[in-house]
Amino acid sequence: MYLPILVLGFYSFNQSPYSATWQGFTLDWYYKLFSDERILSALKNSLIVAFCAVGISAVLGTLMAVGLARYQFLGKNLYRGISYLPLIIPDIAIAVATLVFLAAFAIPLSLWTIIAAHIVFCLAYIGVVVSSRLTNLDPNLEEAALDLGATPIQAFIQVLLPQLTPAIIAGCLLAFVLSLDDFLIASFTSGSGSNTLPIEIFSRIRTGVQPDVNALSVILITVSAIVAFIAEFIRAFDNNK
Repeated sequence: MYLPILVLGFYSFNQSPYSATWQGFTLDWYYKLFSDERILSALKNSLIVAFCAVGISAVLGTLMAVGLARYQFLGKNLYRGISYLPLIIPDIAIAVATLVFLAAFAIPLSLWTIIAAHIVFCLAYIGVVVSSRLTNLDPNLEEAALDLGATPIQAFIQVLLPQLTPAIIAGCLLAFVLSLDDFLIASFTSGSGSNTLPIEIFSRIRTGVQPDVNALSVILITVSAIVAFIAEFIRAFDNNK
């Protein structure tokens, strides 16, 4: 399964501009990436989208998970099911639905429409991770804080939130990777001049895979793997405490 990735990494160091033949080891393609204005612009857009989407989703996803775990209200089960639908709905369906919604309200496509679309699935992933942590917490701690004179907000900030922090961080890291790697939803909701890194990669491989695209893909895979590993490590460590 990982053989294609290894081959991709191998040819990213190929001196030849053609991937089919090996002509020697070089790092020139990696140097070329960091002087490519289009790549740097796409990277900047991807980071803006990821940080904004994850930041907003972290707040909303945490509040959603706490509300579903701690409170009873009419339509709770229905709301829970709808909230986690992005986890099972195909990306193409989310992309088309978002595009149709934006077109219906005549909202111009831009970097902010990509962020709005990414919040949809980032929110669900963070909510799931935080919810799994909430099931292992003792609600008596919050009740004790309230009995000792704390307000509900103080109990949330000083008692519940510190216990949820590892899960929130793990959820944010997972959502960051998903946002950074997303191509399908971003391609449907991006406007002119708002290409993200996956979109830029796809636009370049239409004319054939070049070593600089190989190098860019290797960097993207490596960063995503490191962030995903850290998120999983934090989540596993938190669940074993």
